[in-house]
Amino acid sequence: MKNILIIDDEEKLRGLLARIIKSEGFEVVEAPDLKSGFKKLEQNDIDVVLCDVKLPDGNGVDFLEKIKTNFPLIEVILLTAYGNISDGVQAMKNGAFDYIVKGDDNDKIIPLLYKALEKVQLQKKVKQLEKRIMNKYSFDAIIGKSKALLQVIDLAKKVAITDSTVLLTGETGTGKEVFAQAIHENSTRVGKSFVALNCSTFSKELLESELFGHRQGAFTGAVKDKKGFIEEANGGTLFLDEIGEMPIDLQAKLLRVLETNEYITVGDSSPKKSNFRLIAATNRNLKTESETHRFRSDLYYRLNIFEINLPPLRARVKDIRALTSFFVEKFSLAINKQTLKIEDDFLEHLEKYNWSGNVRELKNVIERAVILASSNSLTSADLPYEIVNYKENSGDTVLSAFAINSMEKLHIQKVLNYTNGNKAEAARLLEIGIATLYRKLEEYKI
Repeated sequence: MKNILIIDDEEKLRGLLARIIKSEGFEVVEAPDLKSGFKKLEQNDIDVVLCDVKLPDGNGVDFLEKIKTNFPLIEVILLTAYGNISDGVQAMKNGAFDYIVKGDDNDKIIPLLYKALEKVQLQKKVKQLEKRIMNKYSFDAIIGKSKALLQVIDLAKKVAITDSTVLLTGETGTGKEVFAQAIHENSTRVGKSFVALNCSTFSKELLESELFGHRQGAFTGAVKDKKGFIEEANGGTLFLDEIGEMPIDLQAKLLRVLETNEYITVGDSSPKKSNFRLIAATNRNLKTESETHRFRSDLYYRLNIFEINLPPLRARVKDIRALTSFFVEKFSLAINKQTLKIEDDFLEHLEKYNWSGNVRELKNVIERAVILASSNSLTSADLPYEIVNYKENSGDTVLSAFAINSMEKLHIQKVLNYTNGNKAEAARLLEIGIATLYRKLEEYKI
């Protein structure tokens, strides 16, 4: 329900407006002066205010500024008995949605209300989106309560409020970019650009161009000037993922930028300045890399002001259930499926698995399971064979890695995985009878 507040000291006119507006299905709140009008704003969820300009305790044009300061999403339409150009101009400057003359413009009130409400709803949606974005990248949005995760979150919170360079280390898929975003959103640079670049994605020449930008004609294909990520990050945060893959000569140029805040665009000779915070990430051991001269030691020490090592998923097994619930809900929603129930055997297999690809691998497995699920719940049948049978085989059921039987067993397992457990289809693809397949499944304990 949309709520309209009418502030007018003329009781009859106020009552007439209220009846007209209520007939459109709106809720109406009334006040005879500015003081009581402000109390109504504090007590009710008001969308639009219709306010007289001349009131016993003040001027509606001045009151408008107070409304906008305290309730920025509310739209205000001012009403006056006599049109006054200077009042109208000031009203619009103070943020009025419109300024109309009572009596002459009565037929405009309802259309104006609808337009004002459209703007209010749009502003609320924008605000909600901004809040969702903030929440998405907040530390509270990082899923898990394991001791290992909480320890690194605590470190990240402490460094976020500084302007120090941060080095995020850990295996692939542990969520380094998520942490980088959270650090940025909780820093003094929030509201400025967060620019992310994966150093392993580009060749040396393209990486230099992406990082520093280039001038038109600097090389073949440079048809126009291009801003680099360093320039784009000015005032904000630059996140360099997989920094261990950066070529040595580019490392020297990056070090100079970090030391002086100056850089030179490819094809130019004049230095430019950029004030950014650097967050770098790698799954390599940069200390070892620097000792073997595969990474510049001076850059390593410049990056390693504050290192945060993100734990692998196998070190935070307690978080798997919460992560699974989150991904199941997310992917069910994405494909317009009812959120699936998660059975215990499904979770037990996930908790036993090694997860060499960490959270990213878990996410992919859950997405696949949600897509393939043929019932309203997720069971072990919806998981890949390698997860269901991880460390399950023992004793006599273990076959030599070089035996023909071992190869046959592995091939049958892959085909069953491909057919999502459909044995008839698997037998057809294997070009054997269904009875033969069942015999082999029994023999190999599949």
